[in-house]
Amino acid sequence: MTTAAEPLEFNPYAYEYHEDPYPTFARLRAEAPVYRSEEFDFWAYSRHEDVLGAFRNVDLYSNSHGVSLDPSAFSPDAHKTMSFLALDPPRHTRMRSLVGKAFTPTKVAAMEDRIRAITLEHLLPALEQGTFDLIEDLAGKIPMDVISDMFGVPSADRAELRRLADLVLHREDGVYDVPAEGLEAALHLVAYYQEMLEERRTSPRDDMTSALMAAEIDGDRLTDEEIVAVLFLMVVAGNETTTKLLGNAWYWGWRNPDQGALPFADPGRVPDWVEETLRYDNSSQAVLRMSRQEITLHGATIPAGQRILLLIGSANRDERAFPDPDRYDLSRDTTRSVSFGSGRHFCMGAPLARMEARIVLGELVDRVAAYDVDPAGIVRVHSVNVRGLAALPTTVTLR
Repeated sequence: MTTAAEPLEFNPYAYEYHEDPYPTFARLRAEAPVYRSEEFDFWAYSRHEDVLGAFRNVDLYSNSHGVSLDPSAFSPDAHKTMSFLALDPPRHTRMRSLVGKAFTPTKVAAMEDRIRAITLEHLLPALEQGTFDLIEDLAGKIPMDVISDMFGVPSADRAELRRLADLVLHREDGVYDVPAEGLEAALHLVAYYQEMLEERRTSPRDDMTSALMAAEIDGDRLTDEEIVAVLFLMVVAGNETTTKLLGNAWYWGWRNPDQGALPFADPGRVPDWVEETLRYDNSSQAVLRMSRQEITLHGATIPAGQRILLLIGSANRDERAFPDPDRYDLSRDTTRSVSFGSGRHFCMGAPLARMEARIVLGELVDRVAAYDVDPAGIVRVHSVNVRGLAALPTTVTLR
């Protein structure tokens, strides 16, 4: 975080920035809408119009080297762990079409009853305690169980997969790349999914892993490497961002009691709670693109082959797109939010994430009259891309 008297410096790895990035975003939008970091060798877009434009222009902005700022993750091989997130058309179109054969809206919608059952498995014991950690006891477990259920991961393995996914994302203060522990965790995840594919090859099941192995368009099928990348993407990106969405909604509802009370008075406001949280403090704060050719924007000239960070968190707080953007307001129009991207790379998991959040928060408001959070126990996640909480101690008053 910076103040107006200080030089404008943007370090997306800094712990101080992770605590509250929004004052820095405001200065970037006002003073340097196209920001250049010589230290970390990237450019950054902070205004809504520019972020949205980059999302939609796949001819000018490339995903071919991945979406992460970490130097070791920025590579032509990024697709091996980030799947179609790290591909351009036509390879992106092929991958997304094949994955879409298994990950259909109908199959996602059919998960609703199972998501509700998973939610209650974790929620009811937590409510009996009266005091619990929303992240550890609910938000961290439910998305992992949902993803694992979809792909057929045994219950006994899920806690370990979540631990490995956390290691891939976490950054110690002053560490500016994927640490050794994160790289090792990524290798363990890949090895686990490779073994799972071998098992499915001899014993197919009624799960998404087997569906991905069977997906076919005109004789074209996904390779094992491509399927492993999809599984890795889902557990690291899909699972973790939904966990953070749930924690962020709970946290900001508590911080803004006039707004946080609305869903508890009227459960019909739960979708508004989800959507305003996605705008106000989105799990995915930034994604990377690479310039395909020279770009001139706001008086800055960006050469071809440069890394450009699209600041989703800033775009969603841009006063040009959202009146009074720093107010947490469940009544606002959030249709211009770019929380899940836009264009060809719009997040395929968005319907699942929204449904999970609505179900979990809906089951909470059905049973809880009021809640409080212990500020002394709050722990924030430190990641260059993902924003959320690692601990959120909560006490509830039941209806």
